[in-house]
Amino acid sequence: MRICKTVKSIAKKENFYEIQTNCVPVRIYFLTDEIVRIRAGFDRDASFLEASYSLRLTAWEDKLDSFFGDGRKRIEVASSSISSDESDKAVIQGSKLKVVIHKNPFIIEVFDEKGEIIHSDIPDLAYMEDSNKRRIHTSQIDAGDYFYGFGEKTGDFNKAETSMSMSPKDTMGYNPAKSDSLYKHIPFYIRLKKSTKTAVGYFYHNTSECDFDMGREHSNYWKKHSRYRTDSGDIDLFLISGPSIRDVVKRYTDLTGKAALLPKYALGYLGSSMYYSELSKNCDKEIINFIDTAVEEDIPIDGFQLSSGYTSQNTSEGEKRCVFTWNKERFTDPKDFFAQMKKRGITVSPNVKPGILLCHPDIEKFKQKELFVLDSEDAANKTAAVGTWWGGKGVFVDFTNQRVRDEWKKLLTENVLDYGTDSVWNDNCEYDSLVDKDSVCFYEGEKGKIGDLKAVMSNLMCCVTEQAINEKAAKDKTDVRPFIVCRSGHSGIQAVAQTWAGDNRTGWDTLKYNMSTILGMSLCGVSNYGCDIGGFYGPAPDAELFVRWVQNGIFQSRFSIHSVNTDNTVTEPWMYSKCTGYIRDAIKFRYKLFPYMYSLSYRANTEGLSILEPLCLAFQKDEKVAETFTEFMMGDSLFVAPVIENGAKTRTFYLPRLDGDSSIGGANSDGANSCGAWYNFWTREEFEGGKEYEIPVGLGDVPLFVKSGAIIPIADNQMKNLASESVTDLHLICACDADGKFVLYEDDGLTKAYEKGEYCRTSISMTSPSEKTSEKAIIDFSVEGTYKTKVEKVLLDVIYPKKCPFFVLIDGKELEKFINRKAFEKADEGWYYSQTKK
Repeated sequence: MRICKTVKSIAKKENFYEIQTNCVPVRIYFLTDEIVRIRAGFDRDASFLEASYSLRLTAWEDKLDSFFGDGRKRIEVASSSISSDESDKAVIQGSKLKVVIHKNPFIIEVFDEKGEIIHSDIPDLAYMEDSNKRRIHTSQIDAGDYFYGFGEKTGDFNKAETSMSMSPKDTMGYNPAKSDSLYKHIPFYIRLKKSTKTAVGYFYHNTSECDFDMGREHSNYWKKHSRYRTDSGDIDLFLISGPSIRDVVKRYTDLTGKAALLPKYALGYLGSSMYYSELSKNCDKEIINFIDTAVEEDIPIDGFQLSSGYTSQNTSEGEKRCVFTWNKERFTDPKDFFAQMKKRGITVSPNVKPGILLCHPDIEKFKQKELFVLDSEDAANKTAAVGTWWGGKGVFVDFTNQRVRDEWKKLLTENVLDYGTDSVWNDNCEYDSLVDKDSVCFYEGEKGKIGDLKAVMSNLMCCVTEQAINEKAAKDKTDVRPFIVCRSGHSGIQAVAQTWAGDNRTGWDTLKYNMSTILGMSLCGVSNYGCDIGGFYGPAPDAELFVRWVQNGIFQSRFSIHSVNTDNTVTEPWMYSKCTGYIRDAIKFRYKLFPYMYSLSYRANTEGLSILEPLCLAFQKDEKVAETFTEFMMGDSLFVAPVIENGAKTRTFYLPRLDGDSSIGGANSDGANSCGAWYNFWTREEFEGGKEYEIPVGLGDVPLFVKSGAIIPIADNQMKNLASESVTDLHLICACDADGKFVLYEDDGLTKAYEKGEYCRTSISMTSPSEKTSEKAIIDFSVEGTYKTKVEKVLLDVIYPKKCPFFVLIDGKELEKFINRKAFEKADEGWYYSQTKK
């Protein structure tokens, strides 16, 4: 074992501090004023190689700089200095954070600008390598602390006193409460201290398989602690200060990338089912018929996720999926198929896999190109490592090699993109079936092992896909915005792809616990995310479960009904005729929410905050919501309490406090002009925050509540296809009993013209009635950008239950008041006060 016990020396280097311990050197970087990097050099003879597939922000030269190009930002480290260096400890002081290094026993403590300790190592256990060569970091925690994030995890939202592993798996039909791991490897979490309600983030910059123990282990010899343990690599911790969870998420996504601004149709209904691509013939016609049926049923739809059955070929081992081939009996003319779908406004995302069966008709050609991860015992002879794959043994593409990435781009372009799509679904890229974890990867010439690098293969595959789409667009002069879907992912996957929680199973427990998974991912900056609606694996959902799942799913940024039902059925919106109306209404409502969702997508792209927010983020100081995941916020303004219980006649929920102290950094965080009210979205009935309620619910009901100070843009014109239609009638819901602000974002939604300033960014600020405004509610609009909005009509829906206004002015011009509702609705402009809704 190697255990860091004592400090021999501390010295300031060019842009870091180096601590020489009794066994390995430790480096400390003040990356920014709020982020400290602590790296213990256990790996590669402490060479501290910088070759990161994860970081989008650095302050040092990195071997992957050219790979990321403009996608990576280089900064100077923040200012800091050694303020004292005594026999027992040394202090490094930054402008906001202070690092205290205790020399014997060696531990590191970090304090925020208020002098509050935000991190402390555990003596004797802090930095070590065990007898199995696993590297371990142990941190002090307190009883009652909350732990959130960890990427894609099952079970309850708060992970205190649990243990988890990160070893991505293909986990079809997983247990939504207990299975571990799932498909993602995101070694990042947020600790919310119970005593102070302040947050700090821990990002372990390492791609190797690892595990976490968040206080489950207990020993009488050390204080309560959490443990990170990785199979290999350095202990490379980016400690991210708060004090708010919002701050931590924003700074973590500064490090690993903001969410991609996907084309607007990615927020539409994405149809899918393995059934359609598995038919013996005429799959193309059946898929087109599915789209036409959706139109006939008045169901909005924008995309189709094409499962891998289109690649099935007759081989020496029977019918098998062979990537980059087309089954011409199932798809007689792929180009015409894509053209027919495009004519209907539908984007098709074909499934592409990185594993190639040994019986693939072109296997020898692929081997000659040397595309694969190599056998650990015969790497010198370029022998590919063989693992279990769909339908037999196969080999796996090594995306850590630039030459291979270039070859893959050609193959993808020639065999998929050139048929007529700008979207790809990368699937089954967990690499977990390569049992020999010593299988050799190129790793940009450094040589690595698949056990250490499999987590990043999906990210690299998506980056290559994005490059292929961009290069084809440049050649075709189309400037299209890529739409990539991926099941697996490492930290940073949010910057290149939409993703989802994989092959979930049908059941009420999945409906419930998938919400926890989604919210955990949201705190890891993964906004373009969702879960298969209705369940992917298992029998078809019954009518009630399906309705409730759709009503839940319409708020997720990825909305796809996708199934491989074990009872030979197909989950479709119209599968229960008596409930189709409920399904239709829910999906139509999602399309009405498009202006709000797209604006929140822009926020995710620029600030890193997700479309869906756990209540602990929005109301950090309200301890009653610290573990809540069955209710959530959509943006800062809309509280959602979906019905998730079988046979429910009522829905019980707690509405958070809005007293100015319940959140950090929220719209009401200063307490000014906040009355603490919530309003039923549908009826405008007023509810007080800080209380629990039970309300009746019918099968068609979705409990929603508008927060004081809310500004929520929705569409009054009913769109049915986001790719071809635009918001023309904008409906702005404004709860003006508290100050509020919102950025309404518009662009063409299809190209990258927004990067050149072709967008319309409308900053809306609202000042509530008070003495300083002479009892006026003032709503200001400030517009920037060159994109010409498609909006022709605006309805300001201003909630103010205290009394009817005396007058309404727009730019000083008084609008006509209407007493009669019908006369108001016929008028070109004017105002009306609803006595029913206030």
